[in-house]
Amino acid sequence: MDLTDLDSTLTVVCGLMIVVGVFGVVVPMLPGLLLCWGAVLLWAILSDAGWGRWVVLAVATLIGGVGVAAKYAWPGHRLKQSGVPNLTLFLAGVLGIVGFFVVPVVGLPLGFVLGIFGVEWARQRGAGPAWRSTKKALGAVGLSMLIELGAALLIGVTWVVGLIST
Repeated sequence: MDLTDLDSTLTVVCGLMIVVGVFGVVVPMLPGLLLCWGAVLLWAILSDAGWGRWVVLAVATLIGGVGVAAKYAWPGHRLKQSGVPNLTLFLAGVLGIVGFFVVPVVGLPLGFVLGIFGVEWARQRGAGPAWRSTKKALGAVGLSMLIELGAALLIGVTWVVGLIST
């Protein structure tokens, strides 16, 4: 196997890792954004693409860092503005983690949303206010997934541009 075959294999493996990472964002079973960034890291370390590979890795790292920060900060801020208290978010997060192990694939967001509904129902003594808080939580979960998906896709595009230009 010569160097060209190894580079082609590396490119295919990294491309598949990015595709799996993007699907991992939508199906919360895999650490999607981390997998996308890891593919770029692997490519930067093992490829012979010159110094441009490090620029691609730096840009992917920046995109990933901003994506992670925005994924947690922006939806959390919107939930706080809507009046959902921190204790509710904490308890719903714990129920989301439990849900991850009870119902594979969809248990994390399902547990989080049901946790919001249950805690808010108990706190506000009614389904109406609890449902309003739950709708806000659904919006926050969706926004969080969209932010992470956008960051994963941007990392993939950055890698493809780097692959073509190096």
